[in-house]
Amino acid sequence: MVDQKKYWIEIAQYDIDTARVMFNGKRFLYVGFMCHQVIEKILKAYFVQTMNETPPYIHNLTVLAKKSGIYAAFSEEQKDLIDILEPLNIEARYPTTKEKLMQSLNKEKCESILQKTEVLFLWIKTKL
Repeated sequence: MVDQKKYWIEIAQYDIDTARVMFNGKRFLYVGFMCHQVIEKILKAYFVQTMNETPPYIHNLTVLAKKSGIYAAFSEEQKDLIDILEPLNIEARYPTTKEKLMQSLNKEKCESILQKTEVLFLWIKTKL
């Protein structure tokens, strides 16, 4: 399980770095997607630690947080971020909503999402 936890932490770190690259390259659609990935993976690391088993093969951040037991410790702001990130995993993958989503993910919104994701990522990481 230690190796699994380490894997999830390392890949979450890689994804936060990728989100920064996407932001700097003005690829705002993928900033949101990568931020979702960061939180999903750090939650899976937390799940491995607390449950001592392989995390479920799901992408729902709320479910992962609740199953791992960390959701109750989230602030309202952290829960709000989860709500913002949740649809970005799916919507970024399917072109029918891509244009609408791209219009809503401007520089200012992505900067906020990225900053809040970094804070939540580090907060969860300190609990590992």
